[in-house]
Amino acid sequence: MTLSGTVINGTVVLDDPHDLPEGARVEVVIKPVEGKTTLQKVLLKHAGCVTDLPADMAEQHDHYIHGTPKR
Repeated sequence: MTLSGTVINGTVVLDDPHDLPEGARVEVVIKPVEGKTTLQKVLLKHAGCVTDLPADMAEQHDHYIHGTPKR
């Protein structure tokens, strides 16, 4: 038997109600949500597209972005 559902607030909510016996063992297989773009995918599209940054940008980003003194 295969049941489908969605995680809502940390609880698996089945699409169709079923009376499962108390103590029944189940196996949960996580499937990626189709059609949704993750933040990681959105940000990775921009990775490496800026090529004219200072060599110490990663170390001194507060200086370059907010104007704080270099460390």
